[in-house]
Amino acid sequence: MLKEKIMQDLKQAMKEKNEIKVRVLRLLNSAIKNFEVEKIGEASDEEIEKLVLKEMKKRQESIEAYKKAGREDLAKEEEQELEVLKGYAPEMLSEDEIRKMVKEIIEELNATQKEFGLVMKNLMAKVKGKADGSVVSKIVKELLQ
Repeated sequence: MLKEKIMQDLKQAMKEKNEIKVRVLRLLNSAIKNFEVEKIGEASDEEIEKLVLKEMKKRQESIEAYKKAGREDLAKEEEQELEVLKGYAPEMLSEDEIRKMVKEIIEELNATQKEFGLVMKNLMAKVKGKADGSVVSKIVKELLQ
């Protein structure tokens, strides 16, 4: 189970005195525990992967904000944390794979530009957790033109 792997990696990182990995894994473990308290039950691997993606998105937004503010030191730290999180994220689809799926759905629905939302709805159901919504949105807009 992913939760057990995170705990084992946390222990290993503590032994290695890897501060960044320890910080990220503790934060992730805390997010999992909070989720389990809210859910009143054990978190599945799929739910943990969603939490990892959520944390990754936070890091990406922070990196952009720090770079705009000229704080390269803080942006670099966030990038290191993001790299740790990537090790626990689900396998993401490539842009080519997404593009192929978008084309199939557009042909299947015989969609026009006005049906962007319908295409997105159908596609996001298929790529749930395997692709970033902003990348999917960009590709759908591009192919519907």
